[in-house]
Amino acid sequence: MLSRNLSRILTLVLVAFCASFANADEQTNAPAKAASSKGTAVLRHAVFFSFKENAAAEDIQKVVDAFKALPSKIDSIIDFACGANNSPEGLNDGFTHCFLLTFKDEEGRAKYLPHPAHKAFGKTLGPVMKDVFVVDYWGQQSGDHNDGKELKHAVFFKFKDDASAEGIAAVEQAFAALPAKIDTITDFEWGTNNSPETHDDGFTHCFMVTFADDAGRQKYLPHPDHSAFVKVLGPVLDKVRVLDFDTK
Repeated sequence: MLSRNLSRILTLVLVAFCASFANADEQTNAPAKAASSKGTAVLRHAVFFSFKENAAAEDIQKVVDAFKALPSKIDSIIDFACGANNSPEGLNDGFTHCFLLTFKDEEGRAKYLPHPAHKAFGKTLGPVMKDVFVVDYWGQQSGDHNDGKELKHAVFFKFKDDASAEGIAAVEQAFAALPAKIDTITDFEWGTNNSPETHDDGFTHCFMVTFADDAGRQKYLPHPDHSAFVKVLGPVLDKVRVLDFDTK
């Protein structure tokens, strides 16, 4: 009788142990699941054009229309936004037109770049283009993606040759902390350039800040936390380029 009771007790202990282990494992995995629900990794392809001084407005519009038509011709483009630069900061280096393409992965980009429709677009662009600036980076496509109008604030950094890895990391962390401090930032992502096209002009970091409208940007630019970030950036910065555009 004693051995039978002992057997039952051991069985209950074993069941309780397994249950507690399974529960601990579930709790351990919970943060990873929560993090993944914030967004899916996607490949951003940010393209900016400056046009020749003698380029006619109608020819520039043909370029815009031809670029906007590409998502209907190349199925690896899963998202597309464009607009004309409206940054008040004067750091656009002459670039006036902004295009933000999204691919699921590098395979999507690899299909896009040599695609006949993309090459045909290049023929429309060529006669009027003065310069092109391209930076690709990994971003996050959230489940509550906004298809309406919003203001994108694209910021690119080129760091000094002698900038330390620690100094650059401090900039990354300080910029990434701004959305928690400035409530007009409605979305934020950043990444390092991985474009194979060599049109980056030496810029290595892209930070894409989103506002609902110009009022959000007006609160952000003079905000004390933004000013504090600039002090972190200054010692390691070589050059900054900024282009803002309303998505359409």
